[in-house]
Amino acid sequence: MPPDFRWCHPLAVQLDPLHYARVPSSLYQVQPATGTTASAHRVEFNAMARKRGTVLMAMSGGVDSSVAAALLQQRGYEVIGVTMQIWQESHPDPRYGGCCSLGAVEDARRVARHLGIPHYVLNFRRLFADTVIRDFVQEYRSGRTPNPCVQCNRFVKFDALLKKADELGCDYIATGHYARVRFHPRTGRWNLLRARDKQKDQSYVLYMLTQEQLRRVLFPLGTISSKEETRRLAAAMGLWTASKPDSQEICFVAHAGGYHQFLREVTPEAFQPGEIRDVHGRVLGTHHGIALYTVGQRRRLNLFSSVPLYVLRILPEENAIVVGTEEQLYEREMIVEQMTWSSLPTLEKPLKVMAKIRYNASPAPAWVYPTDTPDTARVVFDQPVRAITPGQIAVFYRGETVVGGGTIRGSRSGAADPNATEQAVQRALRAVPPLSCEAMVG
Repeated sequence: MPPDFRWCHPLAVQLDPLHYARVPSSLYQVQPATGTTASAHRVEFNAMARKRGTVLMAMSGGVDSSVAAALLQQRGYEVIGVTMQIWQESHPDPRYGGCCSLGAVEDARRVARHLGIPHYVLNFRRLFADTVIRDFVQEYRSGRTPNPCVQCNRFVKFDALLKKADELGCDYIATGHYARVRFHPRTGRWNLLRARDKQKDQSYVLYMLTQEQLRRVLFPLGTISSKEETRRLAAAMGLWTASKPDSQEICFVAHAGGYHQFLREVTPEAFQPGEIRDVHGRVLGTHHGIALYTVGQRRRLNLFSSVPLYVLRILPEENAIVVGTEEQLYEREMIVEQMTWSSLPTLEKPLKVMAKIRYNASPAPAWVYPTDTPDTARVVFDQPVRAITPGQIAVFYRGETVVGGGTIRGSRSGAADPNATEQAVQRALRAVPPLSCEAMVG
């Protein structure tokens, strides 16, 4: 058993996978007779749960994962709750801390106790730094705008969690995401679908899930009608998180100053002044660091102009920003790289889709074309769309189904120096306090 899987509790004991081994099939046949004790009923219920399957449930301490755990338990699964503590951010009121806070761990533990399920804490801080933090820093240093939630889902919440599930002999993993999974018998593939509640749908940040992950993931909230219904269920189940507010910030930059302050502390080189130019190359002013800007942004330009000006492009190799008018923000084509195809094994011919280029954007009709590179696609929109942003995620839909997605390509000549990125990651690790389980067990 790896040393980073521990009870985050003063009694620190390791989980014994054999404790969750399947019970003999003869136990499934036990029928409660008249006068059977409550403990005997519990044995039968536990046997039925093991027969349905064991689920490693990611519990963030929020209302969504709390209700998801309860629903799985009601449906007859044996549930093991885990909280992935990845960054030790703080908040003056622990009820409002993100999924990385001490308060979140305590909330998840409290819900698990209420449900009568085991709860453990996984120390993924090093993994999180080496993947999510590294990508976040490198992308901003390269003049791109990353989506850290996608990278966290990719490397931590699904890849690493599924490996833990295998170590523990669990059949499935589950999260509180709003999405659905369905097997398509004709294609033989598992499809990722949008949630029933389109306002809460999170399929956009789950596009990268592999066939193996889709086969073994459960999304109990995918068919819930609304977030209000989730909270109503939580209240009916007696869950303390029923009224807990949703986390709104990037989990590792929830402190004052947000991600700009975080980047200033770990990669100050990205805040060197440089030129602001128009599309003809004329210098209009000075910016205060490329990490402060993204495509489509108007704030912080401080330019005198007869018309509003917006960021059109970021040139990291020249430490320059190109600005233009609102009309110049609109484009019809883009290249998407690091593609993951979901509902089909690969793209062999042009495909009509609805393309979504950021989390809160409305999908727009487009054609996706294969290229000479297997993990790259060319996208042509029916009508120009606003602010195609390098580093952001493009996801393609056909109806309710996710076809695939990838990262919008930007300038590769301005890729960040890997040594400087490594130094930034080390600064970030030194700045964050020890995780609660490290303090208790280490």
